[in-house]
Amino acid sequence: MFSTKDLELKKIDHLGIVAGIVDSIGIVEIINNLVGSEPGEKVSAGQVVKAMILNGLSMMSQPLYMFPKFFELIACEHLIGVGVKAEYLNDDKLGRVLDKLFIKGLDTVFLAVSLNAVEIYQISLSSSHLDSTSFHVHGEYENSLPSVIFEDSKESGSLEKENEESQSPQAIKLTYGYSRDHRPDLKQFITQLVCSGDGDIPIYIKAVSGNEVDSKKFGEIAVEYQKRIQVDSLIVADSALYTESNIKLMSSLKWLTRVPLTIKSAKNLVMSLAESEFVKSEKAGYSYAEKKITYGDIEQRWLIVQSQDRKKSDLKKLSKRIEKALTNTQSKLKNLKNLSQEKFACAADARKELTKISKEFKYHQVENIEVIEKSPKIKEENQSKYYQILATVVENKDTIEQEMSSAGRFIIATNVLSEKELSKDKMLSEYKAQQSCERGFSFLKNPLFLADSIFLKSPERIEALAMIMGLCLLVYTLAQREIRAALKSLNYTVKNQLGKAINNPTMRWIFQCFQSVHLVTFQGKREFYNLTSEMKYILLFLPEACRNYYRYIS
Repeated sequence: MFSTKDLELKKIDHLGIVAGIVDSIGIVEIINNLVGSEPGEKVSAGQVVKAMILNGLSMMSQPLYMFPKFFELIACEHLIGVGVKAEYLNDDKLGRVLDKLFIKGLDTVFLAVSLNAVEIYQISLSSSHLDSTSFHVHGEYENSLPSVIFEDSKESGSLEKENEESQSPQAIKLTYGYSRDHRPDLKQFITQLVCSGDGDIPIYIKAVSGNEVDSKKFGEIAVEYQKRIQVDSLIVADSALYTESNIKLMSSLKWLTRVPLTIKSAKNLVMSLAESEFVKSEKAGYSYAEKKITYGDIEQRWLIVQSQDRKKSDLKKLSKRIEKALTNTQSKLKNLKNLSQEKFACAADARKELTKISKEFKYHQVENIEVIEKSPKIKEENQSKYYQILATVVENKDTIEQEMSSAGRFIIATNVLSEKELSKDKMLSEYKAQQSCERGFSFLKNPLFLADSIFLKSPERIEALAMIMGLCLLVYTLAQREIRAALKSLNYTVKNQLGKAINNPTMRWIFQCFQSVHLVTFQGKREFYNLTSEMKYILLFLPEACRNYYRYIS
């Protein structure tokens, strides 16, 4: 006779895809090898990390403190491992694993996983993109792990053992700083991310204190990253990387970065180049001019780029600024009118006061300046001649024309001097690909992701969670890279939200396609419910490890 006790219904949805990518790059095994195991533990550290990745990519905005509750609805044993139950994935276990990861070294853990993924999926590291963003946190976070000293035994050439002492990493400071989230009222930490030019895959992630300045850290991060991966990669970054100290620090690296127009020579170059000096790029809507420059004692190539779309946008903004400046000028003209009625003891004083007012103008200037010497109408005792000033205000055509000519222009620089090694069009395309990091940050900050608001007990655990967030991004982008590559190579398509055939779907859409897939267990037999033919078709373009989680089991 049928009994509800014989029936179990657990969610799978898209989490089989996530679990498959985790398995394919060996995250569980790598974590277990690095942090070890505890006697009698029911769930390993690697399995806990896998569970956190499943939670992070569930697209349910399920906070970590609801972790066990989340897995009560999920097919834990099927997705994580035999014998793993929801109650084993509690806050205490989670916290201990985060602490272990921190003590081991979060960048070491992440690199071990990402470089394994690079090897397995043959990801090119010919270029790497560096950027950073801030994440705000709620709470004071005064608790920290105690400092730990490790003793590592190493054998010397004489076979005598030398004891090397190394201290546990120091936690970042959760503090106030420039907030990209526009939440200056909250403490924050900064996440620095390096992604491959091939598929936007995160290769290196590092959390730093909330008040760190990019321009002071980017050079160090680039050098450290290059040293760790041991691959001759072109480091691509935005203008925060371009400082004299950074480019000197990176003298042995290949780099490509935007030049900030706060540098006077760069600003003058952008404004002074004639339109005739620009040549069309292979990339539609762009043209450029190249100059050889030495800055910070480093010889480099500067590519002055002009974007037609950006030029239209810049000219619209310029028009609004001039209009706003004119409105402000009207009020300043009152000051000028009052100034014309004021009496000065000498001509120099009159001109000095006029200079103060004229400095407030940007797109206007003072003309027809006339200092008039006057005598009092009624001669009184001790009263002498005085001076008054007259002037008119007109548009500053030179300033406006300079800004119009520089509209839509920016400069990218590289220390790769060979055109054959790095062409002008390649410079432009690599810089435009800098959006890879921005897409990664956009993904991590999405409200559906677990990092929307962060509630943890210590800076160390916050830092460890940032690394877990990086692993979530790694799994997501790997899956997206694989399905897109498979569709393009086989000349197949999938349907998007509008029913249009495409070969470059986002993984977010693919995840949505797998909603309501359940694993049904009845009288010892298991099978899938709601696994449609469309889903089976999509699975053909994903790694075998992903398909394994959707195979029928009887």
